[in-house]
Amino acid sequence: MHAARRASTEPTVLEEERASFFRQPKAVWATALAAVFAFMGIGLVDPILPAIAENLAATPSQVSLLFTSYFLVTALAMLVTGVISSRIGGKRTLLLGLGLIVVFASLAGLSGDVGTLVGFRAGWGLGNALFVATALAVIVGVASGGTATAIILYEAALGLGISLGPLLGALLGGWQWRAPFFGTAVLMAAAFVALTVLLPATPKPAVRTSLKDPLVALGHRGLRTTASSALFYNYGFFTILAFTPFVLGMDAYGIGAVFFGWGIMVAIFSVLVAPVLQRRLGTTRVLLLTLGALALVLGGLALAAEHSVAAVVVLVITSGALLGINNTLYTELAMGVSDAPRPVASAGYNCVRWLGGALAPFAATKLAEVFGPQVTYAVAAVMVLVAGAVVLGGRASLVHAAE
Repeated sequence: MHAARRASTEPTVLEEERASFFRQPKAVWATALAAVFAFMGIGLVDPILPAIAENLAATPSQVSLLFTSYFLVTALAMLVTGVISSRIGGKRTLLLGLGLIVVFASLAGLSGDVGTLVGFRAGWGLGNALFVATALAVIVGVASGGTATAIILYEAALGLGISLGPLLGALLGGWQWRAPFFGTAVLMAAAFVALTVLLPATPKPAVRTSLKDPLVALGHRGLRTTASSALFYNYGFFTILAFTPFVLGMDAYGIGAVFFGWGIMVAIFSVLVAPVLQRRLGTTRVLLLTLGALALVLGGLALAAEHSVAAVVVLVITSGALLGINNTLYTELAMGVSDAPRPVASAGYNCVRWLGGALAPFAATKLAEVFGPQVTYAVAAVMVLVAGAVVLGGRASLVHAAE
């Protein structure tokens, strides 16, 4: 009886994980908060896409280039993030990225035409790449509780940022479409100050990263499989995020509310549900199941796009749960599947996967302009199925990370 009583008072593995999650140095929380602000920039423009199109006399496909330029530059810049951070250190790289976001977000708010706005959004993508790739490596290096806890912290920041971005965009954009850009600049400036004060200087790596290192890392079949699958998955992800505002037919407040609910689901399921499913079913099995479910949701959106706004809203918010799970699983696979240093593996993986985010917004809106929204969502569903097929085909190479 006494042994049973003692056993019942001993902390379980789950309780220890939760404790380690919340017991983090101030530097980790400062970096995570800055990451929240950075990820807010992804969905910030979502509620104001129709307003930008109206005010700048642009078509939906032209406005979608705000996402395409942002993610294309982000993807390509991932190849140089390691080169820069290995020479000036992680902290300086984070601050450089934040500084660029402040500058280009401010300039975006002053744009007088859609072409200029797209160009400044591209500069914003450069700052985002420098910050995002380095933030993950910094959190993994500084956080207590191991790599898995650090990745959950990072994904929590991603989910929270993605959920708050549309909300901020709606609250400020409902007043004036330029306001969200200036609001982001203020938040990133605050994050710059916080990291300057709270994040200690990070040591430079013993070995400097070269431009070819991320590409060489992709020679590993497991990392290449993860990145290739994530590219097709991100096509589906950003079809939902960048195209759906034009289908909803709502004002900035309505669009912001829908994607705030969507983002909350991303955050909850990435942090609380993904680890549980992963332990019970295994990484690749959960990934295949959720990709299949996401393809079904996209198929449902294809059917509902021109018939029921209510159904579109429900399906979009539901998709957030699946996207949250997938985001965590993809990140864990990318960080653990190969023997490459984590910053190098992250750079190679992110370079490939963000290409899906660059392609989807323009392709999705263009397909809708020519063939209608049903075709847009149907193509996205096929892309997600391809992502699942890539995982299935390379499943053996993912076993190491899954374990």
